[in-house]
Amino acid sequence: MLTVSSYVLDSDEVTVVLDDGRHFTAQQVAADPLTEIAVLKFDAGSDDVPHFDLSAVATADAGARVLAFSNLFGIAAGEEPVSVLHGVVSAVAPLEARRGSFTTNFHGNVYVVDASANNPGAAGGALTDSQGRLLGMLGKELRSSLTDTWLNYALPVAAFAPTVEDILAGRFTPAELKEVDRPTNPLSLPALGIVLVPDVVTRTPPYIDRVVANSAAAAAGLRPDDLLVMIDSQVASSCRQAMHSIERLERDATVRIGVLRGEQFLEVTLKIKPAESPAKETPSTEKPAKE
Repeated sequence: MLTVSSYVLDSDEVTVVLDDGRHFTAQQVAADPLTEIAVLKFDAGSDDVPHFDLSAVATADAGARVLAFSNLFGIAAGEEPVSVLHGVVSAVAPLEARRGSFTTNFHGNVYVVDASANNPGAAGGALTDSQGRLLGMLGKELRSSLTDTWLNYALPVAAFAPTVEDILAGRFTPAELKEVDRPTNPLSLPALGIVLVPDVVTRTPPYIDRVVANSAAAAAGLRPDDLLVMIDSQVASSCRQAMHSIERLERDATVRIGVLRGEQFLEVTLKIKPAESPAKETPSTEKPAKE
């Protein structure tokens, strides 16, 4: 199974859910930090699992009509249909994008898609042509380094097929990438008004313990007991991961936060409120009382 590499895979057990309701326990075989893809394996026994053949795929030019398949905004848990969005390829161009203050590692050509395909739950989905032939895989949410707008794109099969082949053949060696430093002035959850529950176990679920009054989180309507699940394009699988993801952003960044409130998914946009100038104290004209 091919998907995007993310922290949601950093788990002792990964469950793969098909749209017909079948569940399988999977293990990550390898992940490529350059293209940000991951290959998982699971034992389906004698069950037939429909799949794409990476050696028989199509290509598309600008203007081609496409279909984007994903689990848009959902958390697949049972028998449920995938989301299908119709759009067009607006351009085939190098990926010049960033996540927070960090530029992407991959800079090859991608399909820029005129469809709201790259939302939470969409990354890893399939992009096909109008005949259902595989074109590529939907990428994570990124901002264009040129226009600073959210970029909907798909990684062409040709960009990752050789890597997948190497992984399956057991000859894959991940490229060594330069570690990027944290921003000089990183953002934090408390600065946005979000205080998580105490981080007491290895993967403490990132529930909101308290919302600071008069903060960006309070103005957006976040509440205690909301479960923080997304920070921009990153899945927040634990308190530790949520704090790590937010600290990769500059302090003045605008961040999209996704939470689960019961069974309802809510998304809000937060930005630190400008600091107010402290009120000047007026010197007291009263004389101190005599003892």
